[in-house]
Amino acid sequence: MTPIAYLDCAASMPVRQEAVAEMTRVLTELPGNPSGAHFAARAARRVLDDARDVLSEVLGAGPGDIVFTGGGTEADNLAVLGAQAARGGTVVVSAVEHPAVRDPAAGLDGLVAPVGCSGRIDLDALAALLEAADDVALVSVMLVNNEVGTIQPIAEVADVVRRLAPDAVLHTDAVQALSWVDVAEAAAGADLISVSAHKFGGPKGVGALVVRPGVKVAARQIGGGQERDRRSGTQNVAGVAAMATAARLTADRRPEDTERIAGLRDRLADGLLAAVPDAVETGITDGDRSGRAAGLAHLCFPGVEAEALLFLLDQAGLAASAASSCASGAAEPSPVLAAMGVPRDQATGSLRLSLGWASTAADVDRALEAVPAAVARLRAAR
Repeated sequence: MTPIAYLDCAASMPVRQEAVAEMTRVLTELPGNPSGAHFAARAARRVLDDARDVLSEVLGAGPGDIVFTGGGTEADNLAVLGAQAARGGTVVVSAVEHPAVRDPAAGLDGLVAPVGCSGRIDLDALAALLEAADDVALVSVMLVNNEVGTIQPIAEVADVVRRLAPDAVLHTDAVQALSWVDVAEAAAGADLISVSAHKFGGPKGVGALVVRPGVKVAARQIGGGQERDRRSGTQNVAGVAAMATAARLTADRRPEDTERIAGLRDRLADGLLAAVPDAVETGITDGDRSGRAAGLAHLCFPGVEAEALLFLLDQAGLAASAASSCASGAAEPSPVLAAMGVPRDQATGSLRLSLGWASTAADVDRALEAVPAAVARLRAAR
């Protein structure tokens, strides 16, 4: 089998071995249900308490603010649907949200705030929406975009919300953010913060929602009363322990990891722009990537279908993503790219190459060899 160059870390980051070791320890040594009263249950509950302490520090919250969930999608759903159900009113989201936020908001007839060509939210347009809307319940703006990596100005968003919709709850989907930014600082103004373990080196199927004191969310999962009645169901103790381990390592190593990975990302993006005629780096002006997460490179190749490109890259041992959705066999440009104003002929040839803590120079070398060759092959076959 051809060795794989894994450049799809925005979809799922490789699990850190320390997280695997902690998860294995809890699975093998701690059988108790943390809701019980005996010694084994108390031991499991201590693991949850320790994990809350770690995550509260990393996320800038109190231990009691942490609600463990089954992943980022559940955390986002609980934030949007739970906050709206708790008080009623209008939901406002940015045009570049993940479907876990965008779809629940659409189901509530929510309003959509536009973004500019970089993917950054238009603060003036957001202000106009809030002024015109009736009884805004929740505003949701993601901290780091999962497709193109745009870092949103959550502090500035919070200022607009507090001024024009002071009773509204501010949520930020930080699922893609923890590896690249200090969430405790960047999301300090948010009332609700969603994270997911497998995006920063933890296992799949476990996440968390920060719920600040005084913020009410109606539970979406009931029948047990766990997590202070905000999310019923026996907690995934081993997964939570692994998530906390990964979060601590990610926060501790973020400065050096971000610097190294940004260098790899820049070499990758610059190399592809030089090697592939007409390649476009999405939402970037004059090569300025300062407003992007260090691990994401997003490019478009006019005249190429993303599905065919990914097929050839897969054959070449390169794991990547189109960052677009395909329905009924027809590739449709991503709503994120459409919201950014990316022309359709570019958007249909989109490619997201995302790096993480385990990425190496060899991965970049593979991409710099495979992507230009695949694009040239597809263009020659037109």
